[in-house]
Amino acid sequence: MKKQPTELTEVKTANKFQSILQKIGKRNAIIACAVILIGAAVWLNWVLFSDSNAADGYDGYDQPSGNISDNLNNNDGDTTDADSADTYFSATQVSRQRARDEALEVLQAVVDNVDASDEMKTEALASIAAISDEIQKEANIEALILAKGFEQCVAVLNGDTASIVVSADTLQVAQIAQINAIVYEQTGIAPSGVTIINK
Repeated sequence: MKKQPTELTEVKTANKFQSILQKIGKRNAIIACAVILIGAAVWLNWVLFSDSNAADGYDGYDQPSGNISDNLNNNDGDTTDADSADTYFSATQVSRQRARDEALEVLQAVVDNVDASDEMKTEALASIAAISDEIQKEANIEALILAKGFEQCVAVLNGDTASIVVSADTLQVAQIAQINAIVYEQTGIAPSGVTIINK
């Protein structure tokens, strides 16, 4: 009696899947999933803790994000606004650092894992290097913007976009141009990819 060709195909497919799973290993698959989850957590953390006015966007790179009239009306000398801004900047920096530390911890665990493949270790090392480079660029941007006279600043890089939050009642066109120039010099991100928010 003749065997059905579909049964043979299904057996071959099942064997291929099992052989791939054996090559990768369950542990490495779990580590890869953990790295993906940590990346998603960092992104979600950035989305949830970034300023809600950032979603409004702006028409051009020479205009700040958010409602300008609200920013003008906030200059009433109330110390609670200053305390709120201080808390925002501190909380954002701590939250960003915590998320990065967790991501680096997971990536380092992949590098240290003797069962991880060379490819996974190489990817983890590349991710560690990219995060370190991003941290350095953000620190440079923040330091240079503070040198321009702003009291506080938080820079968040995400691929080919940057979000810059500065402590200011209003932003002048010249200040926005300076911030865009700093970001471009440090990262190569064009002004169209930069969102500037005054808080």
